Amino acid sequence: MPGFCCHTELVIQTSAVHVLPSPSESVPMDSTLEQQERDRLQSQNTELATLAGGLAHEIRNPLSTIGMNLELLAEELEGDDTQRARRMMRRISSLQGECRNLEEILNAFLQFARAGELHLEDGSLNDIVTDYVEFLEPQANSMEVELRPHLDSDLPVVLLDRSLMRQALVNLCRNAIEAMPEGGSIDLLTRTRGDQAVLEIIDTGKGMDEKTRNQMFQAFFSTRSGGSGLGLPTVRRIVEAHQGKISCESEPGKGTRFMITLPASL
Repeated sequence: MPGFCCHTELVIQTSAVHVLPSPSESVPMDSTLEQQERDRLQSQNTELATLAGGLAHEIRNPLSTIGMNLELLAEELEGDDTQRARRMMRRISSLQGECRNLEEILNAFLQFARAGELHLEDGSLNDIVTDYVEFLEPQANSMEVELRPHLDSDLPVVLLDRSLMRQALVNLCRNAIEAMPEGGSIDLLTRTRGDQAVLEIIDTGKGMDEKTRNQMFQAFFSTRSGGSGLGLPTVRRIVEAHQGKISCESEPGKGTRFMITLPASL
């Protein structure tokens, strides 16, 4: 490697004597730097997840108290058919809906914060896709959405966190189904590209314009009323934590294609 001689060499400085390693002792610098960067990112992700967990705990406690008291108020108004009681019930129902929205946002935020905490093992994207398609198919059929897997039988093994990668697939397929309110199809395709495994999710939905594509991975950006705006940012965090990449192609009226690439396991 550059910087290493073919024999052990002594470099004498005023403060110490350093022995340069022979080739058999040399450490691949690129690999070392990559590991250091992974360790740094893992430390940051762990800190973020810890902070998010503490914040969620502090929010959930009063949120649960509010929800419980709203239920008690609703029970007290049961059987009261006066105009005032009906008006109060509408207000209580509205507040309960807002509490549920807050709970959903909180869960999405926790998923986003914990997306970088990986428990890696050798696995196949084909297995992730097959398991999820089997789970999603009844719901998709009820919404007139056809799921069409096309899996490469020679797909390379990758290092992945099965739970998080499934969550990424959940978020992408949920978006795809929501983009096809009148039905359509989702193709889930795996293939090999060099030393990478590729997963593509292609829908026949309404597509996105350039402005939406440029902002879709920004936290809290959403085009859907009531959306948390954390679904796609969570997908990106999961993919990048796996040392992978995600890209998107979409046009209004022409559907959307997401492509995830992951490095093959060495």
